[in-house]
Amino acid sequence: MSISRGIATFTLDNGKCPRWLFDRMVRLGREMIEIIAVEIGPDEFIKRIADPVWFQSLGTVLAFDWNASGLTTVLTAALKEAIRGEERNLGIFICGGKGKTSLKTPEQIKFWSEKENLSLALSDNLVYSSKMSAKVDSALVQDGYQLYHHTFFFSRTGSWAVVQQGMNEQNGTARRYHWFSDEKTRPDFNFVCEPHYGIISDIKTLPLNLVAQKSEPTRDCGVDLVGKNSFNELMKDVFLLEKYASRLNQMARLKVDDRQLTLLNLEPVEYKYHPVIKENFRASRYLQNILWKLCDEKPEEYEKILATQGVGAKTMRALALIAEVIYGAKPSYEDPARYGFALGGKDGTPYFVDRPTYDATIELLRRYVNKMKIDISEKNKILSRLKN
Repeated sequence: MSISRGIATFTLDNGKCPRWLFDRMVRLGREMIEIIAVEIGPDEFIKRIADPVWFQSLGTVLAFDWNASGLTTVLTAALKEAIRGEERNLGIFICGGKGKTSLKTPEQIKFWSEKENLSLALSDNLVYSSKMSAKVDSALVQDGYQLYHHTFFFSRTGSWAVVQQGMNEQNGTARRYHWFSDEKTRPDFNFVCEPHYGIISDIKTLPLNLVAQKSEPTRDCGVDLVGKNSFNELMKDVFLLEKYASRLNQMARLKVDDRQLTLLNLEPVEYKYHPVIKENFRASRYLQNILWKLCDEKPEEYEKILATQGVGAKTMRALALIAEVIYGAKPSYEDPARYGFALGGKDGTPYFVDRPTYDATIELLRRYVNKMKIDISEKNKILSRLKN
């Protein structure tokens, strides 16, 4: 199983990385990046970062807990610090980070674009890719995880990768999302249909997955809803949706089976535990303003709907449920995440060990470690950890 992009889930950390550990990760990360940049080039480094298995392995090699959410935030921060002052020599640029730092990603992309004399079109495309990857994972993959970390990696050629993470405080886990755009997809990257590749995770949720291939009818219907209707016509659909949702909630409480529901032939159990039916869309003045804006501007593509300023998770939920309940365009409720970081299991669960991928990952990192200019005892400790 070859994995180059995807999603991963971990336990949510509390506390702070010790300074001595962070400094060590910066030092070792600098050695590693310099070797990779020289040996395989900046674009290949970007591609490796987009591989969740390779990313996780790199964090483990640099001594962080392999199954902790802090690996994402600390490793990306350490790599960013490791190349500080050497970005132009390496041809690798790292923007964004955790919390408020993530909001600085667009201006940091523009800063490096100007330093490198990148074209305005390429710079704008990189900023757009950063913003859209964050919007997709917060508004189209509604899996219960709130984004709090966003790091954007790119090279002079425009190759880019995103590593971002969300948290779910209820179950105490964090989920990481990987993105990558190679020369075959730039600049026509499809943000709204299967943008993640080789998605993996440990925790299953019941999400509204609007980027699934199965959700294409829902996406098409969403475009029609704002493109062919007036605002008042769309609000009539919102009213019907809430009337239907209210009836389903009543049925769930009373445990009855109402055969008179005729909007869509669906079993009530499908909605009984889904959070989207518990919202009062009509009560949200902000949502109504956004729907009016969409009906006025009439975006011709689903991606343009999402890219519209002010559009977020609630807007996309409203359009998706109207499309499903009233017009029969059912979205996917399957979690896009698949399996954990194990490259397979000896019992065949979820599949037998993929020895070639497993061995190749270890061998590649071992080769880089052997080239690092560090003390032999420290090198042996890293190789021992990698072996384990």
